Amino acid sequence: MKLRLAISEGISVEKIYQAKESRCSDARRVLRTHGRRITPQRALILRILQEQGGHLDADEIYRLAREERPRLSLSTVYRTLSVLKELGLVRELRFEEGYSRYELAGPEEHHHLICLGCGKVIEFQCAHCAQVHQDLGDRHGFQITGSRVELLGYCAECQKRRKQRR
Repeated sequence: MKLRLAISEGISVEKIYQAKESRCSDARRVLRTHGRRITPQRALILRILQEQGGHLDADEIYRLAREERPRLSLSTVYRTLSVLKELGLVRELRFEEGYSRYELAGPEEHHHLICLGCGKVIEFQCAHCAQVHQDLGDRHGFQITGSRVELLGYCAECQKRRKQRR
């Protein structure tokens, strides 16, 4: 399993993984509730997103899924992601790269640090964001229902590489 870095205030990495496991179980329940079958392809894609921590593009999901199901097609991956997104089980992320990445949707709001060098995505949570939302909403008479923060820069490894090239 690929370990994702999590920067959080008061939330451990273990709690984040527990939440992702719980979301996988919830996903199965949502599929059943909406009259959708839990096909092997859907179960596999949900499991891949859970195990990998998300932030995968369709090609990465396809490559990982083919290790278990060699006959799986890329169009099946796209259709499955579309269904899972429609049901609110998967979140589509569009970073500056020009293509979509996917993660399991969950109730906890989180944001992303995005490395412009290698594409690494690091999730973080911000305890102060709720207060900022409240203050901005009050000041502008705006009801804020959520936010998405994407901070762009270079991870430690890419910073080292950039310094070595100079």
